[in-house]
Amino acid sequence: MIKQAKAQRMLTHDQIWAALDLLAARAGLSPSGLAKRAGLDPTTFNKSKRVTPDGRERWPSTESIAKALAAADSSIETFAKLIDGGAAPGRAVPLIGFAEAGTAFDESGLPAGKGWGEIALPAADDSRAFALEISGNALLPAYRDGDIILVSPRAPIRKGDRVVVKSRAGEMMVATLKHRTAKALALQPLDPAQAERTMAASDLAWIARVVWASQ
Repeated sequence: MIKQAKAQRMLTHDQIWAALDLLAARAGLSPSGLAKRAGLDPTTFNKSKRVTPDGRERWPSTESIAKALAAADSSIETFAKLIDGGAAPGRAVPLIGFAEAGTAFDESGLPAGKGWGEIALPAADDSRAFALEISGNALLPAYRDGDIILVSPRAPIRKGDRVVVKSRAGEMMVATLKHRTAKALALQPLDPAQAERTMAASDLAWIARVVWASQ
């Protein structure tokens, strides 16, 4: 159990839960989203479940952590780094504002042109990763003004992932991938009040997965 490991490594309750929060963020998910993807009750990692009604600390089980790591395509070594340092080792990645990003990529979806800065973020296993800074409230409730998202063009994309999509017409959007076929993909805008959108594969310039968010 994680609680036993605490005694050996002097881990704290807060460190373990903070690492789970970071693990979820690296996968572009909320803690409840990570739990759901892992096949657990969606409330398993919620803050309300971290303390019992009588005030005692509640620790996540090794089974739930193992399932969360598998769901996030991560390893126990990465989780240990999240515990020890509060974040995975960082490196500089290109950064630009989402509002300015429409013309800041080449045809393959890689950063190009002027306007790019740099920011040190948790390492992505992708040398082509880039970061986007959210401005305004268009992506609420998922992302707020000033949030940073790390995007990986090489990360595998699955149903339910948050993705950045650019159409051949130049439109960029952040959405949840509902399903994808050879002919089209269905996207759910982050605003749940908006209707699902379908994009023909022939209209897609590129798509990349959100692997971390600064929330």
